[in-house]
Amino acid sequence: MATKKPAAKKVEKVEEVTQEQAAPMPTEKIKKPTKPEWEIKDRVYYLTGRHSPLTHTIPSRHTRKHSLLYFDPEEGIQKELRYATNQVSPFKNDQKGESTLGHIMFRNGDLMVPKEKQNLQKLLSLYHPFKGRMYEEFDAQEEAYDDLEMLDLQTDAAVFAREMDIDDAEAILRVEMGSAVNKLSSKEIKRDLRLFARSNPELFLELAQDENVGLRNTAIKAAEAGVIALSQDQRTFSWGSNGRKLMTVPFDENPYSAMAAYFKTDEGGEIFRSIEKKIN
Repeated sequence: MATKKPAAKKVEKVEEVTQEQAAPMPTEKIKKPTKPEWEIKDRVYYLTGRHSPLTHTIPSRHTRKHSLLYFDPEEGIQKELRYATNQVSPFKNDQKGESTLGHIMFRNGDLMVPKEKQNLQKLLSLYHPFKGRMYEEFDAQEEAYDDLEMLDLQTDAAVFAREMDIDDAEAILRVEMGSAVNKLSSKEIKRDLRLFARSNPELFLELAQDENVGLRNTAIKAAEAGVIALSQDQRTFSWGSNGRKLMTVPFDENPYSAMAAYFKTDEGGEIFRSIEKKIN
């Protein structure tokens, strides 16, 4: 009698579960940008522009003539601003009870607001629409950065001025001094160029890297020497010797700047080389 084979046991396949599959990866929380903290301190504000009047008053409350409104992006509404000396908030709707209105007056171009007047400081530093247009808040760090940037510009300008040849130096000074540069000696030109580079380094560097400055200087020198002539209406250049027309100045353009651009053309290049031979 045949014997039955024992049934094979079912082997359950156990899948290996790795630690990465077992535990889901934690999601990183996105940090929301935090608002800069308001620092309690004395603050100084100053009028921008060239003039510093003895006294200057800016609007301290919303009127038909002067709109003092601040749009609150969180609430989606415009809020009326008002400086009240006995209130905590610069917003009219947040002020309670009777309000004592105050003036905002700059003296000799400056306004110092002590730390005790937080409502006025926040009005001027955060909400007033005239900030950036009529006045700014003094920032020592920002002022130090501006001073450092100016020192870098003066250093770069001084290097350019020291290494510049006399012709380029004369061309740059002519922009600043006009025909008076013709009376200066070479040493005087170099001296005045360095002084100009130190007093106005940004303009000096701009002129030093402008290839048209030298061409414009050549055109001016040629006109002063009578090699070329500019008509009374400043619309036409012609040869000084025979009156033959060289070029017409485009409307509403500086004639010598136009001549400098003309020198860079094929036809103008030949004339430029001819002029250089006659004035040098």
